[in-house]
Amino acid sequence: MKKYRVGIIGCGAIFMLHAFPLHKMENVEIVAVCDIKPQALETAKQLFHCDGYSDYRELLKRDDIDVVHILTPHYLHAEMTIAAADAGKHVLSEKPMAISIADARAIVEAGKRNKVTIGVISQNRYNAASVAVKEAIANGSLGKVLGQRVILSWTKPASYYQASDWHGTWDKEGGSLMIDQAIHVMDLSRWIVDDEIVSVEASIANRNHPTIQTEDTAEGLIRYRNGVTSVFFATNNFTFNSPVVIETHCENGTALVEFDKGVITYKNGKELTVVNDPTTTMNEADFKAFFNEDSSQQAMRTLKEWGVVFMPVTWKAPRGYWGVTHNKQIENYYASLAAGVQPDVTAAEALKSTELILGIYQSSKEKRPIDIGKELTWAPESA
Repeated sequence: MKKYRVGIIGCGAIFMLHAFPLHKMENVEIVAVCDIKPQALETAKQLFHCDGYSDYRELLKRDDIDVVHILTPHYLHAEMTIAAADAGKHVLSEKPMAISIADARAIVEAGKRNKVTIGVISQNRYNAASVAVKEAIANGSLGKVLGQRVILSWTKPASYYQASDWHGTWDKEGGSLMIDQAIHVMDLSRWIVDDEIVSVEASIANRNHPTIQTEDTAEGLIRYRNGVTSVFFATNNFTFNSPVVIETHCENGTALVEFDKGVITYKNGKELTVVNDPTTTMNEADFKAFFNEDSSQQAMRTLKEWGVVFMPVTWKAPRGYWGVTHNKQIENYYASLAAGVQPDVTAAEALKSTELILGIYQSSKEKRPIDIGKELTWAPESA
């Protein structure tokens, strides 16, 4: 069995959702981590007993690294993914793959050019509810899809943006609500319909976050080639992170996703409810168990002796609205590498959802519907 040697670039809030499942996989070894923040780098390096770099280019020079995970701020994803591909590394990147359409398409080409596998995280496709709804529509039991509605009502206080130098900016985050939070639910909705998006007509606004450049509210209409229309509304101005809703209306019933719960209702009265099995996903108990392991305890004691006390809070308490199925997608990615086949979410697949998000921005800016295949040119400078 081939053992994949891995480098992780970015040791921030999302780090443990990648590092922990990698640490548990028999055919994977974390050999290097990279971050520009010394304390985050030292913590990650000590926890996983691996090498550390402050410059990702130095990590990419290593011939013994097979796969690179990219967990950095949005504006760095394309640059780092393409550099890793050019260095002959396979890549698994956090979403979004890029913040401009030119860069997103360049990533797909970099994978082809270098004959490497590039995957992009879309972990909520692996929620039991998402899988059940996808299968019910794909197997034809619900009949033809007629329409869809998508709702996201979350909260992002001013402190969330104040704690970061890149959130809430066009040039670094590439947007806010849609490209960072709602991209998850928009990806799911497109995946469920499973057809080419013809056009998107949308508007975005900043209703309640005067200190940021980007949007906290969005709504619009998505048109698919097969005639399906999808309506969506998203906001970061609610009082808590309410479960996202995707309701797909079909000839023979409806399929409702409410984050990790799915309800499939048939016109004949039959109803199926599916929820995630916590034993198959990475949850808070898994994290606590990891930090109670002797090796991790020793690492933390050493760090404290050095005066290093920094620990991203989400390493010990993952944010529920991200979903906790990173492990399933990561397992799929490495199983696909081993089998010599493409993973579920390739760069080419992720490009479709990226086009949707960037089309929403361009439509709002130009105040007209955008033909995704012919007219999409969005870059952050367009904002």
